[in-house]
Amino acid sequence: MLQLKFLLENKDIVVSRLKIKNFNAENIIEEIETLNNKRKKVQTELNKLQEETNKNARLIGTLVKENKTKEVETLKLNLTNIKEKIQILEKELKNIEKDINDKILQIPNIPHLSVPAGKGSTDNIIIKTGGPEPKPNNLLPHWELGKKYKIIDFEAGVKITGGGFPVYVEKGAKLQRALVSYFLDKAIEQGFKEYIPPYLVNENTAFGTGQLPDKEGQMYKIEEDNLYLIPTAEVPLTNIYKNTILNEDELPIKLTAYTPCFRREAGSYGQNVRGLNRIHQFDKVEIVVIEHPDRSYKQLEDMVSYVESIVISLNLPYRIVKLCGGDLSFTSALTYDIEVFSMAQNQWLEVSSISNFETFQANRMNLKYKDKKTGKNFLCHTLNGSALALPRIVAAILENNQFEGGIKIPEILIPYTGFSIID
Repeated sequence: MLQLKFLLENKDIVVSRLKIKNFNAENIIEEIETLNNKRKKVQTELNKLQEETNKNARLIGTLVKENKTKEVETLKLNLTNIKEKIQILEKELKNIEKDINDKILQIPNIPHLSVPAGKGSTDNIIIKTGGPEPKPNNLLPHWELGKKYKIIDFEAGVKITGGGFPVYVEKGAKLQRALVSYFLDKAIEQGFKEYIPPYLVNENTAFGTGQLPDKEGQMYKIEEDNLYLIPTAEVPLTNIYKNTILNEDELPIKLTAYTPCFRREAGSYGQNVRGLNRIHQFDKVEIVVIEHPDRSYKQLEDMVSYVESIVISLNLPYRIVKLCGGDLSFTSALTYDIEVFSMAQNQWLEVSSISNFETFQANRMNLKYKDKKTGKNFLCHTLNGSALALPRIVAAILENNQFEGGIKIPEILIPYTGFSIID
């Protein structure tokens, strides 16, 4: 959420930068300006009436001491009328402020100056490629491998819940658990503090990280309790520091958690969503950083390098992609995707998005730090990334490591799985 003062003082910059996200902010900012002028006018009238109320109250006190009963009664009647006007203006002011806030919520985060223009994923920029050379060669896709080796049961998931809820069996389940443990161990080595957060969050929490109102249609909601199943651990982790003022020396704060994630993925269909490519419930290890604004982009680069190192350790072909404006999320200022290559499907699969949200989430959550020199409070920057999401990593591991006798487990995972081959 952008700040009102910033919006109004930097209108031309905001409008220009948001064009990179293919968002026209000109009209809505003009509407906000009109509402803000109205708010100022009402506030001025309200201040005058409140001053008049205070003045009359003091005068009544003086008149009471002088036993001027008639004048006191007249002033009390006048005071009652003023208070009624104040109540009307306060209600009007509250409605105007709500209208302003509602309009600000419609404005996405401003993209970083380095974000390229573009309409979608085809306009993203490939920053780097690495890992073994991709060699598609009539390999079985992971949904067939899962059935062949009895490690993923998609049909059982459909029977139990519906499509998009796979059941992992024996070595398939152990592989999931091994990946989670490995990813958490790596994160802890990097200085991230591990948490086990709730998997259900309230409306304010989902609002804080920007899932609401922007992504409400993609979230599972428990209507009776007005709670939401988390789409990512980013939501509960970042909100741990909601309504907090940190000491500058506490930054950065680095958090990690494994959680199941729940996403409706409405409107998804086709080859790209087969098997584990896009499912409604999946496991993921998330990393979150709360950082000083001066260091947040260095922190972003460090996070990208860290996630890259995990993919390298799994010996998977990968590439790092900088998202263009049209592919950037509502809340992000800059995002890098890390994709791995599926040799059986002959396509790149996103396994991590690492983003800097600058002050966008912090403003919603009222998350600040106290500057050591000035003693003033400023908004923090928040960042997060998948490190990693399991489904497509599993898909790539299965497909890229298949051979005539089974599927080889990446060497780094063998101490965690307890086996080297799925057969």
